[in-house]
Amino acid sequence: MIQILSTKILSHNQKQALLSANCNVIEVDFIQTKSQPFQLNKINNNLIFTSQNAVQSFLLDPQSANLKSKNVFCVGLKTKIMLSESGFNVVAYTGYAEDLAEIITLIYASESYTFFSGNLRRETLPKALKEAHIKFNEIQVYETTLTPEKIKTAIDAILFFSPSGIESYLKENKIKNETCFCIGTTTSSALKGITKNVIMANQPTIEDVIDEVIAEYN
Repeated sequence: MIQILSTKILSHNQKQALLSANCNVIEVDFIQTKSQPFQLNKINNNLIFTSQNAVQSFLLDPQSANLKSKNVFCVGLKTKIMLSESGFNVVAYTGYAEDLAEIITLIYASESYTFFSGNLRRETLPKALKEAHIKFNEIQVYETTLTPEKIKTAIDAILFFSPSGIESYLKENKIKNETCFCIGTTTSSALKGITKNVIMANQPTIEDVIDEVIAEYN
């Protein structure tokens, strides 16, 4: 039986898909996110979100409902759904921050933006906006902390969902011959120089990562 480590706790259906494919699953949350206090002032005309965590924290503020007239740009289908279901108008969403940066700098460069982020966010988007001289500010709405844990069981594959998940895993463990399944390009690039046994999901979703695992071992 294939031994799989997921570096985050999966939903019942996600785990079930792996169990049905004759995989044994160990689940550990290698990172934790929590909302942090923030002020909703100096908000520009458009809002940017690159994660569901940022949206969840943002929506906890009752004042967020007053910003529904503003257009939203975001990364991730689930992020988009969360925003749309909360009554926000999502103008554009992409799978990756690089692609969102390209859309904003090419098509919407004359607009102004407020970027809702976490403490470990990547430089990709802010850097692209700065280089294109686009007016934006940033509000940090959540915090990610690494929660490393030593894995004593022998495993065949590891599922990684973020660069910070990889960083946390490597604090207590080494990657030897395990196959690493990654949710996207940013995550897989964090394994550069560490291992070549990397399989990337076609789309940046947890379900697509699981599909790759099933395809690989069946």
